[in-house]
Amino acid sequence: MSEDHANSRRHSVVVLLVPPVVGFDATIPPLIFGQATDDAGRRLYDVTLASLGSEPLPTTSGYGLVADAGVGAVSSADTLIVPGTRLSTARRNGRLPDDLADALRSVRPGARIVSICTGAFVLAAAGLFDGRRATTHWRYADDFRRLFPRVDLDESVLFIDDGDVLSSAGLAAGIDLCLHMIRRDHGVAVANRVARHCVVPPWREGGQAQFIDRHVPETDDSTAAVRGWAMSNLTANLSVPALAAVAQMSPRTFSRRFRAETGKSPGAWVLERRVDHARELLESGDLSVDAVAELSGLGTADTLRHHLRRELGMSPSAYRRTFAGGGGPDVAFSPTSHLGRWG
Repeated sequence: MSEDHANSRRHSVVVLLVPPVVGFDATIPPLIFGQATDDAGRRLYDVTLASLGSEPLPTTSGYGLVADAGVGAVSSADTLIVPGTRLSTARRNGRLPDDLADALRSVRPGARIVSICTGAFVLAAAGLFDGRRATTHWRYADDFRRLFPRVDLDESVLFIDDGDVLSSAGLAAGIDLCLHMIRRDHGVAVANRVARHCVVPPWREGGQAQFIDRHVPETDDSTAAVRGWAMSNLTANLSVPALAAVAQMSPRTFSRRFRAETGKSPGAWVLERRVDHARELLESGDLSVDAVAELSGLGTADTLRHHLRRELGMSPSAYRRTFAGGGGPDVAFSPTSHLGRWG
């Protein structure tokens, strides 16, 4: 997309409602993207609800939804989102009705394709997740894996960012994913403003693993207090032995408990928090790259450059030019496939 074209219009988000749609899922994108503005208060996204027909659509909660537009909106979407659905053909047989399959084939090349919760069944049935990483609500993971063996399913995370194909776990994880997309498109400051307006955390620790219904031995031990301490001490020694000492646990017990509570290793969690703080410092001030690396706990400018290039495909200076002041490009797709950093 050229710079002139990117500046001439807002990013188009189309939410394709597939009945019976999960009403909560369907309301997430209009709320989250609708609140995203630049520093001058200008909206950054246009959000459209679309459906295959003109009649009110049944939801799983007993009320109906009326879409803004017909199926023709799908072909103009910069980002297409399919919220959760109980569409029986997709959920039971892994197939789509012809009209829905045709609609998904009309998605323009280069568009970002997203599912929330069981909307993943629709995109997988269309073949859009083949050979890609994806997630869905943990309760339906076995059904999904049976129907779509070509998809690399990971039900332990809150969301997965696989470049131009993204998916979230159940229900509220859709909020996490939408905030992540805003963060990726326009930086931390814009996403944080949206989160504050919606009175939700800008990111949530852990993944779906913490919600899966399974036996966990009863214990009063938790790593929550240590995580809070680490967030305020990102420049300290945050190795597993050091964190375990703060928690008054053995390193082995601490690591096991940490992963059970957050869905990831202590080292991965610490790195994510340090990179996120570095992004905030780059956006909000004119500190040198060396100073940002030191204050974020990453140590050296080379380490900061390495992790920003791996996560975002850009250098610290390029990141600052792009996101300082809460601006950002109209479209900013990740050049590499990676697990969503916030889940």
